[in-house]
Amino acid sequence: MSPTIIDAMRSGGLFRTLQPRRYGGSEAGVTEFFDSQIEIAAADMSTGWLFGVMGVLAFHLALFPAEAQSDVWDANPDALMASSYMQTGKAIAVAGGYELSGRWRFASGADYADWFMLGARVERDGVTEPVIFLVPRDDVTILPTWRAAGLRGTGSQDLAIERCFVPAHRIHGIKERFLGMSPGLEVNRGPLYRIPLPQMLLRVVSVPAIGALRSGLTALIDHNAIRTDIAGQRVAANPEVQFTVGDVAADVDAMLAVLHHGVGQLSAAAAEGRDLPLQTRMILRLQASRTADRCCHLMHRIFVAAGASGLTSDAPFGRLLADIQASRQHAANQFQPFAQSLGASLLGVETEDSLL
Repeated sequence: MSPTIIDAMRSGGLFRTLQPRRYGGSEAGVTEFFDSQIEIAAADMSTGWLFGVMGVLAFHLALFPAEAQSDVWDANPDALMASSYMQTGKAIAVAGGYELSGRWRFASGADYADWFMLGARVERDGVTEPVIFLVPRDDVTILPTWRAAGLRGTGSQDLAIERCFVPAHRIHGIKERFLGMSPGLEVNRGPLYRIPLPQMLLRVVSVPAIGALRSGLTALIDHNAIRTDIAGQRVAANPEVQFTVGDVAADVDAMLAVLHHGVGQLSAAAAEGRDLPLQTRMILRLQASRTADRCCHLMHRIFVAAGASGLTSDAPFGRLLADIQASRQHAANQFQPFAQSLGASLLGVETEDSLL
Protein backbone atom coordinates (compact mmCIF):
# COMPACT_ATOMS: atom_id res chain seq x y z
CA MET A 1 0.00 0.00 0.00
CA SER A 2 1.26 3.44 -0.88
CA PRO A 3 2.27 5.47 2.20
CA THR A 4 0.23 8.31 0.71
CA ILE A 5 -2.94 6.25 1.18
CA ILE A 6 -2.00 5.21 4.73
CA ASP A 7 -1.18 8.82 5.67
CA ALA A 8 -4.48 10.03 4.23
CA MET A 9 -6.42 7.42 6.20
CA ARG A 10 -4.51 8.24 9.36
CA SER A 11 -4.88 12.03 9.02
CA GLY A 12 -8.57 11.56 8.24
CA GLY A 13 -9.04 9.75 11.55
CA LEU A 14 -10.26 6.54 9.91
CA PHE A 15 -8.09 4.29 12.08
CA ARG A 16 -9.53 6.00 15.18
CA THR A 17 -13.16 5.14 14.41
CA LEU A 18 -13.33 2.62 17.29
CA GLN A 19 -10.82 4.36 19.58
CA PRO A 20 -12.18 5.47 22.99
CA ARG A 21 -13.28 9.10 23.19
CA ARG A 22 -11.04 9.68 26.18
CA TYR A 23 -8.09 9.43 23.77
CA GLY A 24 -9.75 11.58 21.11
CA GLY A 25 -11.23 8.68 19.15
CA SER A 26 -14.69 8.57 17.60
CA GLU A 27 -15.90 5.56 19.63
CA ALA A 28 -18.35 5.16 16.75
CA GLY A 29 -21.02 2.53 16.31
CA VAL A 30 -20.07 -0.74 14.67
CA THR A 31 -22.62 -0.29 11.87
CA GLU A 32 -20.86 2.92 10.86
CA PHE A 33 -17.50 1.15 11.06
CA PHE A 34 -18.48 -1.75 8.80
CA ASP A 35 -20.40 0.43 6.35
CA SER A 36 -17.26 2.55 6.01
CA GLN A 37 -15.19 -0.56 5.42
CA ILE A 38 -17.52 -1.66 2.62
CA GLU A 39 -17.31 1.74 0.93
CA ILE A 40 -13.52 1.75 1.08
CA ALA A 41 -13.27 -1.87 -0.10
CA ALA A 42 -15.53 -1.05 -3.05
CA ALA A 43 -12.85 1.39 -4.21
CA ASP A 44 -9.97 -0.96 -3.36
CA MET A 45 -10.27 -4.15 -1.34
CA SER A 46 -6.73 -4.05 0.06
CA THR A 47 -7.37 -0.57 1.44
CA GLY A 48 -10.68 -1.65 2.93
CA TRP A 49 -8.96 -4.65 4.46
CA LEU A 50 -6.33 -2.50 6.16
CA PHE A 51 -8.94 -0.04 7.42
CA GLY A 52 -10.70 -2.94 9.12
CA VAL A 53 -7.91 -5.16 10.45
CA MET A 54 -5.84 -2.22 11.69
CA GLY A 55 -8.78 -0.07 12.79
CA VAL A 56 -10.34 -2.84 14.88
CA LEU A 57 -7.18 -3.01 16.99
CA ALA A 58 -8.17 0.28 18.63
CA PHE A 59 -11.21 -1.63 19.85
CA HIS A 60 -8.99 -4.45 21.09
CA LEU A 61 -6.52 -2.14 22.83
CA ALA A 62 -9.46 -0.61 24.70
CA LEU A 63 -9.86 -4.03 26.38
CA PHE A 64 -6.24 -4.13 27.62
CA PRO A 65 -5.32 -2.76 31.05
CA ALA A 66 -5.45 1.04 31.21
CA GLU A 67 -1.67 1.21 31.58
CA ALA A 68 -1.19 -0.54 28.24
CA GLN A 69 -3.56 1.90 26.56
CA SER A 70 -1.55 4.79 28.01
CA ASP A 71 1.71 3.24 26.76
CA VAL A 72 0.38 3.49 23.19
CA TRP A 73 -1.93 6.47 23.06
CA ASP A 74 -0.38 8.91 25.55
CA ALA A 75 2.66 9.18 23.32
CA ASN A 76 0.78 9.07 20.01
CA PRO A 77 -3.03 9.04 19.82
CA ASP A 78 -2.69 8.27 16.08
CA ALA A 79 -0.50 5.21 16.62
CA LEU A 80 -1.16 2.39 14.16
CA MET A 81 -1.24 -1.26 15.16
CA ALA A 82 -0.98 -4.54 13.29
CA SER A 83 -1.58 -8.05 14.55
CA SER A 84 -1.09 -11.76 14.18
CA TYR A 85 -3.21 -13.67 16.65
CA MET A 86 -1.63 -16.99 15.68
CA GLN A 87 -0.56 -18.75 18.89
CA THR A 88 2.98 -19.31 17.61
CA GLY A 89 4.88 -17.24 20.16
CA LYS A 90 6.78 -18.67 23.12
CA ALA A 91 6.53 -16.77 26.38
CA ILE A 92 8.50 -17.39 29.56
CA ALA A 93 7.48 -15.76 32.83
CA VAL A 94 10.16 -13.46 34.25
CA ALA A 95 10.16 -10.79 36.95
CA GLY A 96 7.52 -8.18 36.09
CA GLY A 97 6.28 -9.82 32.91
CA TYR A 98 7.29 -12.22 30.16
CA GLU A 99 10.13 -12.89 27.75
CA LEU A 100 8.58 -13.33 24.31
CA SER A 101 10.07 -14.99 21.24
CA GLY A 102 8.62 -16.37 18.04
CA ARG A 103 7.60 -15.91 14.45
CA TRP A 104 4.18 -14.91 13.23
CA ARG A 105 2.59 -14.76 9.79
CA PHE A 106 0.09 -12.52 8.01
CA ALA A 107 0.46 -9.24 9.93
CA SER A 108 -1.46 -6.95 7.57
CA GLY A 109 -0.12 -3.40 7.50
CA ALA A 110 3.03 -4.42 9.34
CA ASP A 111 5.24 -1.93 7.49
CA TYR A 112 3.26 1.01 8.91
CA ALA A 113 2.57 -0.26 12.43
CA ASP A 114 3.90 1.41 15.57
CA TRP A 115 2.77 -1.47 17.80
CA PHE A 116 1.88 -5.15 17.32
CA MET A 117 -0.56 -7.53 18.97
CA LEU A 118 0.84 -11.07 18.88
CA GLY A 119 -0.46 -14.41 20.08
CA ALA A 120 1.29 -16.82 22.43
CA ARG A 121 0.49 -19.24 25.25
CA VAL A 122 1.45 -18.63 28.86
CA GLU A 123 1.03 -20.42 32.15
CA ARG A 124 -1.05 -18.49 34.66
CA ASP A 125 -2.28 -19.93 37.93
CA GLY A 126 -1.11 -23.36 36.87
CA VAL A 127 -3.09 -23.30 33.62
CA THR A 128 -1.70 -22.79 30.12
CA GLU A 129 -3.85 -20.37 28.19
CA PRO A 130 -3.69 -18.28 24.99
CA VAL A 131 -3.04 -14.58 25.40
CA ILE A 132 -2.28 -11.59 23.19
CA PHE A 133 0.90 -9.58 23.75
CA LEU A 134 1.26 -5.87 22.97
CA VAL A 135 4.76 -5.17 21.63
CA PRO A 136 6.37 -1.94 20.31
CA ARG A 137 7.78 -1.86 16.79
CA ASP A 138 11.39 -1.57 17.98
CA ASP A 139 11.20 -5.10 19.40
CA VAL A 140 9.88 -6.63 16.16
CA THR A 141 11.67 -7.63 12.96
CA ILE A 142 9.46 -7.29 9.88
CA LEU A 143 10.19 -9.91 7.22
CA PRO A 144 9.20 -8.97 3.63
CA THR A 145 7.40 -12.21 2.81
CA TRP A 146 4.11 -10.94 1.33
CA ARG A 147 4.09 -12.01 -2.31
CA ALA A 148 0.44 -12.90 -2.78
CA ALA A 149 -1.82 -13.35 -5.79
CA GLY A 150 -4.61 -11.34 -4.17
CA LEU A 151 -4.90 -8.54 -1.60
CA ARG A 152 -1.39 -7.62 -2.63
CA GLY A 153 -1.63 -4.14 -1.13
CA THR A 154 -2.21 -5.36 2.44
CA GLY A 155 1.49 -6.02 3.08
CA SER A 156 0.66 -8.95 5.36
CA GLN A 157 4.27 -9.64 6.29
CA ASP A 158 5.84 -12.17 8.65
CA LEU A 159 7.17 -10.96 11.99
CA ALA A 160 9.95 -12.25 14.23
CA ILE A 161 10.98 -11.54 17.83
CA GLU A 162 13.96 -12.88 19.70
CA ARG A 163 13.67 -12.58 23.46
CA CYS A 164 11.96 -9.26 24.11
CA PHE A 165 10.59 -8.28 27.51
CA VAL A 166 6.85 -7.56 27.72
CA PRO A 167 5.56 -6.12 31.02
CA ALA A 168 2.63 -7.96 32.59
CA HIS A 169 0.18 -5.14 31.90
CA ARG A 170 0.65 -5.53 28.15
CA ILE A 171 -1.13 -8.85 27.82
CA HIS A 172 -4.80 -9.64 27.30
CA GLY A 173 -6.11 -13.12 28.07
CA ILE A 174 -8.55 -14.81 25.71
CA LYS A 175 -10.30 -16.42 28.69
CA GLU A 176 -10.99 -13.10 30.43
CA ARG A 177 -12.18 -11.69 27.11
CA PHE A 178 -14.63 -14.58 26.70
CA LEU A 179 -15.94 -14.09 30.23
CA GLY A 180 -16.50 -10.37 29.66
CA MET A 181 -13.88 -9.50 32.29
CA SER A 182 -11.39 -7.56 30.17
CA PRO A 183 -9.52 -5.10 32.42
CA GLY A 184 -10.02 -2.24 29.97
CA LEU A 185 -13.74 -2.24 30.69
CA GLU A 186 -12.98 -0.58 34.02
CA VAL A 187 -12.08 2.64 32.19
CA ASN A 188 -13.88 2.23 28.86
CA ARG A 189 -17.47 1.89 30.01
CA GLY A 190 -19.23 2.65 26.74
CA PRO A 191 -21.47 -0.13 25.41
CA LEU A 192 -19.32 -0.44 22.28
CA TYR A 193 -16.65 -2.33 24.19
CA ARG A 194 -19.15 -4.85 25.55
CA ILE A 195 -19.49 -6.36 22.08
CA PRO A 196 -17.57 -9.65 21.94
CA LEU A 197 -14.23 -9.02 20.23
CA PRO A 198 -14.35 -12.19 18.04
CA GLN A 199 -17.55 -10.94 16.42
CA MET A 200 -15.63 -7.85 15.36
CA LEU A 201 -12.55 -9.75 14.19
CA LEU A 202 -14.59 -12.16 12.10
CA ARG A 203 -16.29 -9.33 10.25
CA VAL A 204 -13.26 -7.19 9.46
CA VAL A 205 -11.88 -10.05 7.31
CA SER A 206 -15.18 -10.92 5.62
CA VAL A 207 -16.98 -7.60 5.09
CA PRO A 208 -14.43 -6.26 2.54
CA ALA A 209 -15.51 -8.99 0.14
CA ILE A 210 -18.99 -7.45 0.01
CA GLY A 211 -17.55 -4.11 -1.07
CA ALA A 212 -15.36 -5.73 -3.72
CA LEU A 213 -18.27 -7.82 -5.01
CA ARG A 214 -20.48 -4.73 -5.24
CA SER A 215 -17.74 -3.04 -7.22
CA GLY A 216 -17.54 -6.06 -9.52
CA LEU A 217 -21.28 -5.96 -10.12
CA THR A 218 -21.17 -2.26 -11.03
CA ALA A 219 -18.24 -2.92 -13.36
CA LEU A 220 -20.09 -5.80 -15.05
CA ILE A 221 -23.16 -3.63 -15.68
CA ASP A 222 -20.98 -0.90 -17.19
CA HIS A 223 -18.92 -3.42 -19.16
CA ASN A 224 -21.94 -5.05 -20.77
CA ALA A 225 -24.01 -1.94 -21.36
CA ILE A 226 -22.91 -1.56 -24.99
CA ARG A 227 -20.86 -4.75 -25.58
CA THR A 228 -21.83 -7.19 -28.32
CA ASP A 229 -20.91 -10.87 -28.61
CA ILE A 230 -19.17 -12.57 -31.56
CA ALA A 231 -22.55 -12.86 -33.31
CA GLY A 232 -23.12 -9.12 -32.99
CA GLN A 233 -25.87 -9.51 -30.40
CA ARG A 234 -26.13 -7.21 -27.37
CA VAL A 235 -24.66 -8.97 -24.34
CA ALA A 236 -27.10 -7.07 -22.11
CA ALA A 237 -29.90 -9.03 -23.80
CA ASN A 238 -28.30 -12.39 -22.94
CA PRO A 239 -30.56 -14.22 -20.43
CA GLU A 240 -27.56 -15.76 -18.61
CA VAL A 241 -25.94 -12.37 -18.13
CA GLN A 242 -29.24 -10.87 -17.00
CA PHE A 243 -29.70 -13.70 -14.53
CA THR A 244 -26.19 -13.22 -13.13
CA VAL A 245 -26.64 -9.48 -12.67
CA GLY A 246 -30.02 -9.86 -10.98
CA ASP A 247 -28.97 -12.77 -8.78
CA VAL A 248 -25.77 -11.08 -7.59
CA ALA A 249 -27.59 -7.81 -6.89
CA ALA A 250 -30.10 -9.64 -4.70
CA ASP A 251 -27.36 -11.51 -2.85
CA VAL A 252 -25.37 -8.34 -2.16
CA ASP A 253 -28.50 -6.80 -0.65
CA ALA A 254 -29.12 -9.96 1.39
CA MET A 255 -25.58 -10.01 2.78
CA LEU A 256 -25.86 -6.37 3.78
CA ALA A 257 -29.16 -7.11 5.52
CA VAL A 258 -27.61 -10.03 7.41
CA LEU A 259 -24.63 -7.87 8.40
CA HIS A 260 -26.80 -5.03 9.69
CA HIS A 261 -29.15 -7.40 11.51
CA GLY A 262 -26.28 -9.19 13.23
CA VAL A 263 -24.46 -6.00 14.16
CA GLY A 264 -27.76 -4.59 15.40
CA GLN A 265 -28.25 -7.58 17.70
CA LEU A 266 -24.74 -7.27 19.08
CA SER A 267 -25.07 -3.51 19.63
CA ALA A 268 -28.48 -3.76 21.29
CA ALA A 269 -27.32 -6.46 23.70
CA ALA A 270 -24.23 -4.42 24.60
CA ALA A 271 -26.30 -1.26 25.15
CA GLU A 272 -28.68 -3.17 27.43
CA GLY A 273 -25.85 -4.79 29.38
CA ARG A 274 -26.82 -8.35 28.55
CA ASP A 275 -25.03 -11.24 26.91
CA LEU A 276 -26.48 -12.88 23.84
CA PRO A 277 -27.04 -16.63 24.21
CA LEU A 278 -24.07 -18.68 23.01
CA GLN A 279 -26.09 -20.30 20.22
CA THR A 280 -27.07 -16.86 18.95
CA ARG A 281 -23.42 -15.84 18.97
CA MET A 282 -22.61 -19.05 17.08
CA ILE A 283 -25.18 -18.19 14.42
CA LEU A 284 -23.84 -14.65 14.08
CA ARG A 285 -20.30 -15.99 13.81
CA LEU A 286 -21.25 -18.46 11.09
CA GLN A 287 -23.12 -15.82 9.13
CA ALA A 288 -20.00 -13.63 9.16
CA SER A 289 -17.52 -16.38 8.30
CA ARG A 290 -19.55 -17.61 5.30
CA THR A 291 -19.55 -14.21 3.63
CA ALA A 292 -16.20 -14.45 1.81
CA ASP A 293 -17.01 -17.88 0.40
CA ARG A 294 -20.34 -16.63 -0.88
CA CYS A 295 -18.75 -13.55 -2.45
CA CYS A 296 -16.07 -15.71 -4.04
CA HIS A 297 -18.63 -17.83 -5.89
CA LEU A 298 -20.61 -14.78 -6.97
CA MET A 299 -17.52 -12.93 -8.19
CA HIS A 300 -16.54 -15.96 -10.26
CA ARG A 301 -19.91 -15.76 -12.00
CA ILE A 302 -19.30 -12.07 -12.70
CA PHE A 303 -15.87 -12.92 -14.10
CA VAL A 304 -17.41 -15.46 -16.48
CA ALA A 305 -20.17 -13.05 -17.50
CA ALA A 306 -17.55 -10.41 -18.39
CA GLY A 307 -16.36 -12.62 -21.24
CA ALA A 308 -12.99 -12.61 -22.95
CA SER A 309 -12.90 -8.81 -23.07
CA GLY A 310 -12.97 -8.82 -19.27
CA LEU A 311 -9.53 -10.45 -19.20
CA THR A 312 -7.69 -7.24 -20.01
CA SER A 313 -5.61 -5.77 -17.21
CA ASP A 314 -7.55 -2.54 -17.67
CA ALA A 315 -10.69 -4.33 -16.46
CA PRO A 316 -11.09 -4.97 -12.70
CA PHE A 317 -12.58 -8.47 -12.85
CA GLY A 318 -9.44 -10.56 -12.46
CA ARG A 319 -8.11 -8.37 -9.63
CA LEU A 320 -11.41 -8.43 -7.77
CA LEU A 321 -11.68 -12.19 -8.08
CA ALA A 322 -8.12 -12.65 -6.82
CA ASP A 323 -8.71 -10.26 -3.89
CA ILE A 324 -11.92 -11.95 -2.79
CA GLN A 325 -10.36 -15.40 -3.17
CA ALA A 326 -7.43 -14.27 -1.02
CA SER A 327 -9.84 -13.19 1.72
CA ARG A 328 -11.58 -16.57 1.48
CA GLN A 329 -8.27 -18.21 2.42
CA HIS A 330 -8.14 -16.46 5.80
CA ALA A 331 -8.49 -18.89 8.70
CA ALA A 332 -11.48 -16.99 10.08
CA ASN A 333 -13.32 -17.47 6.79
CA GLN A 334 -13.05 -21.26 6.89
CA PHE A 335 -16.64 -21.51 8.04
CA GLN A 336 -17.07 -25.28 8.16
CA PRO A 337 -15.82 -25.77 11.77
CA PHE A 338 -18.14 -22.98 12.92
CA ALA A 339 -21.10 -24.68 11.24
CA GLN A 340 -20.13 -27.96 12.88
CA SER A 341 -19.83 -26.31 16.29
CA LEU A 342 -23.26 -24.71 15.92
CA GLY A 343 -24.78 -27.99 14.77
CA ALA A 344 -23.28 -29.86 17.71
CA SER A 345 -24.68 -27.29 20.12
CA LEU A 346 -28.15 -27.45 18.58
CA LEU A 347 -28.02 -31.25 18.80
CA GLY A 348 -27.17 -31.10 22.49
CA VAL A 349 -23.54 -32.17 22.16
CA GLU A 350 -21.31 -30.27 24.59
CA THR A 351 -18.37 -28.45 23.02
CA GLU A 352 -15.76 -26.05 24.34
CA ASP A 353 -15.70 -22.90 22.22
CA SER A 354 -14.31 -19.54 23.31
CA LEU A 355 -14.11 -17.88 19.86
CA LEU A 356 -17.49 -16.22 20.35
